[in-house]
Amino acid sequence: MNQNYPRSRAIALPQSDAESVLASNRVIRNTYLLLSLTLAFAAVAAGVSVALKLPHPGILLTLGGFFGLLFAVHKLKNSGWGILAVFALTGFMGYTLGPIVTRYLGLPNGGEIVMQAMGGTAAIFVGLSAYALTTKKDFSFMGGFLMVGILLAFLAGLAAIFFEIPALSLTVSAAFVLLMSGLILYETSNIIHGGETNYVLATVTLFVSIFNLFTSLLQLLGFMNSSD
Repeated sequence: MNQNYPRSRAIALPQSDAESVLASNRVIRNTYLLLSLTLAFAAVAAGVSVALKLPHPGILLTLGGFFGLLFAVHKLKNSGWGILAVFALTGFMGYTLGPIVTRYLGLPNGGEIVMQAMGGTAAIFVGLSAYALTTKKDFSFMGGFLMVGILLAFLAGLAAIFFEIPALSLTVSAAFVLLMSGLILYETSNIIHGGETNYVLATVTLFVSIFNLFTSLLQLLGFMNSSD
């Protein structure tokens, strides 16, 4: 009996590791599938908003809609309704993006600015995701820094809007580019290492990162274009 005990332990540990890897791979697969669908849905919503020249709902309604739908996602994350909540959230964000894109399209070389922001966002997301997936480095140490940084940048962004401070707004956009890049690394690493096991929440985190990355690049590129 004692001779067989080490053998049973030797078999159990690899099985546990294999199950962990399979679970992580399943979360990654489901996350990227849902993310691609929500990005397409948000793009359609933004396109409709641009085509119909819909007005921006305003900062208060935007924040209320975003946090309200985000709360619904967290409450329904373990049910099929959670997926519907994700589409509601991303569709709403796509709608709010439409008027922003319309404004930039009205600038000289506006179409080029939007395409550059899209290309930059795609390159950053794909590059950082591929790095995290291939190296499998643990970026969990960034969690506290990102949480504080995003909170401070969010509050500074609100101050820039309400007090109309363009320089602060540009600084916040630059900060968000760095913070959202870090969040992509952090969340991808979190999935790989089993820290995030719910693909609904993982999808929302990555979507919000991409959304904020795109809008921040838009603002920075728009400023550089106007200053030429």
